[in-house]
Amino acid sequence: MILPRYRIDASKIQGAGKGLFLEETVSAGRIITAPDAIDQTYRLDDLLAKPDQMYASARWFEDRYTLSPDWPDECYINHSFEPTGLWHLGFVFAPKDLPAGTEITVDYRHLLPPGQAEDFIDTATGEKIVGLPWYESLMTTTRALARVLDSASLSD
Repeated sequence: MILPRYRIDASKIQGAGKGLFLEETVSAGRIITAPDAIDQTYRLDDLLAKPDQMYASARWFEDRYTLSPDWPDECYINHSFEPTGLWHLGFVFAPKDLPAGTEITVDYRHLLPPGQAEDFIDTATGEKIVGLPWYESLMTTTRALARVLDSASLSD
């Protein structure tokens, strides 16, 4: 589920197709997307047995993945090594105040199986996008989220 108002439009990232853009300002630390309607997760071994569906998979924790072959709007969040969204355990947080019109991106290395390379490269850097080990991904995103929450003024 995508919490702020948004639109799907042509991505500003070369070759990315469509992207997800904010239609309202989102404050640092706020959730942009949150999991909903997840009825099953798959172990990596189970997922590898479905190679035609790997394009629709995302790692959530350890070796557990979800499949989204129906391509919900969250799937229009593109990759960046300098993302506008912070992926953490299936949630996407605003790492800083994001104005309306911002294209939401995340670092796909957190969504891929460890060591698996994406079928495309990062267009800004020309570098391969390779899945991080679970522990490294968890530590990186946990520390980043803690920094954001420590500096953000979140009110209920």
